[in-house]
Amino acid sequence: MQERRRETEDQFEVLERHTQWGLDLLDRYVKFVKERTEVEQAYAKQLRSLVKKYLPKRPAKDDPESKFSQQQSFVQILQEVNDFAGQRELVAENLSVQVCLELAKYSQEMKQERKMHFQEGRRAQQQLESGFKQLENSKRKFERDCREAEKAAQTAERLDQDINATKADVEKAKQQAHLRSHMAEESKNEYAAQLQRFNRDQAHFYFSQMPQIFDKLQDMDERRATHLGAGYGLLSEAELQVVPIIAKCLEGMKVAAEAVDAKKDSQVLIELHKSGFARPGDVEFEDFSQPMNRAPSDSSLGTPSDGRPELRGPSRSRAKRWPFGKKNKTVVTEDFSHLPPEQQRKRLQQQLEERNRELQKEIDQREALKKMKDVYEKTPQMGDPASLEPRITETLNNIERLKSEVQKYEAWLAEAESRVLSNRGDTLGRHTRPPDPPASAPPDSSSHNNGSQDNKESSEEPPAEEGQDAPIYTEFDEDFEEEPASPIGRCVAIYHFEGSSEGTISMAEGEDLSLMEEDKGDGWTRVRRKQGGEGYVPTSYLRVTLN
Repeated sequence: MQERRRETEDQFEVLERHTQWGLDLLDRYVKFVKERTEVEQAYAKQLRSLVKKYLPKRPAKDDPESKFSQQQSFVQILQEVNDFAGQRELVAENLSVQVCLELAKYSQEMKQERKMHFQEGRRAQQQLESGFKQLENSKRKFERDCREAEKAAQTAERLDQDINATKADVEKAKQQAHLRSHMAEESKNEYAAQLQRFNRDQAHFYFSQMPQIFDKLQDMDERRATHLGAGYGLLSEAELQVVPIIAKCLEGMKVAAEAVDAKKDSQVLIELHKSGFARPGDVEFEDFSQPMNRAPSDSSLGTPSDGRPELRGPSRSRAKRWPFGKKNKTVVTEDFSHLPPEQQRKRLQQQLEERNRELQKEIDQREALKKMKDVYEKTPQMGDPASLEPRITETLNNIERLKSEVQKYEAWLAEAESRVLSNRGDTLGRHTRPPDPPASAPPDSSSHNNGSQDNKESSEEPPAEEGQDAPIYTEFDEDFEEEPASPIGRCVAIYHFEGSSEGTISMAEGEDLSLMEEDKGDGWTRVRRKQGGEGYVPTSYLRVTLN
């Protein structure tokens, strides 16, 4: 009996250890998945930080680099990586909810159920042990009573045979023996009943009660294992759910890589930075080997009256107009005239569009304020109409200001576009906006009537500094009108020029002129207008055709 009870206790200990190990494994897996979610979240966070670090800081509309397919592809790849990071966050969220929370909750339920089953088993075992103790007690009592009854019977028999014993002693001994025998019989009956009850309880314990408890523990452990296995599957399921999206992200990266178009980017670069400046013409040969002895009537620009060729410094050379020349520091102007023609037109167009958007926004706001004022006037309890007057006035002022700016930019844009269009028809190529006039000043027309030697000598003074309006030549041909010369070609004014300096002549854009004398290297050309009058104009303002 003791061995069987010991064997049952051993089985209980085995089940206790195994079920506890199963619950510990469940908790370990929950902890593993929790740490896995932390890894995924940290990975996603680092990816998002990386994307943010490399994304362009400026809006696409303000960033010229955004027009290149290479930059667009890189931005698209960054966006795909950001989406990929979002999928990692989704994996972490699914694992946290479906595995960590669910399995942790299930683990608590299993622990309570396990505790209940083992408590039930312990109670049954204690009841069986209590029944066995009662059986042992009744057995010992029966045994004791039997010995007492036998001893009392032996005493009565000895007294009955003793001739010296009195009849009273014999009767008393017989009564005591009969009483002990009766007590032994009762103990026997009680022991038999206790034994029968214990055997019934023991059979119930081993054949019904304990198997049921073991079955419950088995069912509990199998359900735990099944749940744990499902949790294992959720680990891969969470990954499989995002695989299609991740595949799209990777496909998007591949598409972005294939979208890089070198030819298109080259064209974008050309469109972004084409200046519209004219290609420079051939540099004329200046022959300094022969003395240039010209008579005053030759009106040769750059030849002093004594016949010696004037040595022109670097400041007298024609300004560079080719875009590969060294850039000078430019002053930013409101009409963007400091920019190349094409860039000027684009910037003006952009500014005009922005002003129009702002104007439309102010107009819409004014309409909304007017409607609100009408509502306040009809329903005073909703608000004071007078409170809207300052805002309406401010909106009207903004509208007037923006309309003025729109008109201003429209005028500038029209002028810029007309120049761009006229440039496109020029086979020689030229500036879209008037280049700066030559650094050297034009000849002084008043000096050609003065033939004094003093003036001739004064013409040999050093040339004026760059940017000054003082005349650099003091001797020219005789009066143009007195001795008209034959034109050596014709030219067309590319830009309007206001001849404000002495020796210059005004001309209108597109005006046909007669070429009287070529540029001698100082940036000025002598022309004659059809309605009369000759003078010097900037060579870069002309399209010249020689006879």
